Amino acid sequence: MGDPLNTLLCQRLGCRYPIIQTAMGWVARPQLVGASCNAGAFGFLAAAVLAPEEVAPAIDRVRSLTQAPFGVNFHMFQPGAERIVDILIERKVAAVSFGRGPDKKMIARFRDAGIACVPTVGAVKHAKKMVELGVDMLVVQGGEGGGHTGSVASTVLLPQVLDAVKVPVIAAGGFADGRGLAAALAYGAQGIAMGTRFLMTRDCPVPQVTKERYTRAGTDDILVTTKVDGLPQRMIRNETLARIERAGRLRMLLLALSSAWQMKRLTGTSLTELLAAARKMGHAGELSLGQSLLAAIAPVMFQRSMISGEPSRGLLATGLVAGRLSDLPGCDELIEGIVREARERLAALGAPLAA
Repeated sequence: MGDPLNTLLCQRLGCRYPIIQTAMGWVARPQLVGASCNAGAFGFLAAAVLAPEEVAPAIDRVRSLTQAPFGVNFHMFQPGAERIVDILIERKVAAVSFGRGPDKKMIARFRDAGIACVPTVGAVKHAKKMVELGVDMLVVQGGEGGGHTGSVASTVLLPQVLDAVKVPVIAAGGFADGRGLAAALAYGAQGIAMGTRFLMTRDCPVPQVTKERYTRAGTDDILVTTKVDGLPQRMIRNETLARIERAGRLRMLLLALSSAWQMKRLTGTSLTELLAAARKMGHAGELSLGQSLLAAIAPVMFQRSMISGEPSRGLLATGLVAGRLSDLPGCDELIEGIVREARERLAALGAPLAA
């Protein structure tokens, strides 16, 4: 009998265990990707917050930290997206992930280059659309997931998608341990994808003061808001989010302009490029220009927490699972524990029932 943890995810992406480290902006930097891949997971580098000229050095940095395959996340609305696509193909990364992403022609280009396309979806209709476009696998994120999220729980969405598509499916949203991995496999998924659990590790480069906000948070401290950019996002309550929740239109405009200027200073992105990205997002998501501008510059609000170490002044995207986590293991320790517990759970399910 074969190893139940050697799934199609492992075989197609080249990782030891069926666990994906997701591409959280400002969090999934080379240090975390290298550590997660060395521990046996498949890591995704977050390039959606990088300028085109930063992408190749970041990929090279990951390769200096691990010999294991890894992927890169981006989106087609970011400034310089076409150049980033060229870089990913030139650097021959193992996989790409995206939400609102490439069209059928672009996906075919990745596949012709031997790069697996592994988008994240949060609805059955989006899963079907991605399969029609030719993707290799799907990460299906239930409503428990962090950042932009849907309203359907993983326990409902996962079987819906598994029944609707014929490509390998990876479960995300609420997963953090071996019990979750065993449950996902029992549903018929090929593995799990985790973001918050990898953020809450010693190997994650996020400042300790920010990690402590995550370890202290309970489930009652986590909410879904639409105030940041008009779309539902799951976050930890903090001072900045409270101000945004109370803000009127003028205050939100001032916040957007202030953040846009800071993002220009951090990334070199011009205001014209930011407005162009905002218009693309607005067209795709049917957002107002104001909401779209906030969506385009939201990364800078996360940067304050994840890079600058100012969790009170930034935003704290999180999965609901943070409410039950209070430790910061290393990636090796985390993956070893998940694999051990998953094997124990699967063995227990296969054991004969006592009379």
